Amino acid sequence: MGTDNQLAVSLATIEGRNSNAIDRLAMALNTLLADMFALYLKTKNFHWHVGGPNFRDYHLLLDAQANMVFATTDAIAERVRKIGARTVRSVGDIARMQRLADNDAEVVSAQDMLRELQDDNAALVIHLKAAHRLCEQADDIASASLIETWVDEAEQRVWFLSEATRA
Repeated sequence: MGTDNQLAVSLATIEGRNSNAIDRLAMALNTLLADMFALYLKTKNFHWHVGGPNFRDYHLLLDAQANMVFATTDAIAERVRKIGARTVRSVGDIARMQRLADNDAEVVSAQDMLRELQDDNAALVIHLKAAHRLCEQADDIASASLIETWVDEAEQRVWFLSEATRA
């Protein structure tokens, strides 16, 4: 059985990638993975604590969005492993790598929750597109294809949250 370095070298050989390209891709994907976990936890937090006259609608919306975000985590982690790299291994790894800010406030209004998630998902779209450009440079069409789907999903979440906060 080979080591992780042998796996990375063999994938680099098969796919025509050098180890620097794999390292950059792995870092980008792991950072996206950390962002997804942070967004998932924030969305679930808001799902658990949302209140007000639109409680049921917001509660269901946030639960559906959290599930969508969480569904991406395994695909991202598996893609990192497929290119021969290691994934995040702990909450500490996630905290060190995430770009999306946590919200530890005791009380947040429903509208502020939705706006914050809208902003986080919009930022995620930017990060996803940057990772997509890296994939294109490395000729990693499999990762690029996955990212295209995640961009669409994040844009859908932005749209739904935008409509929910419209006056």
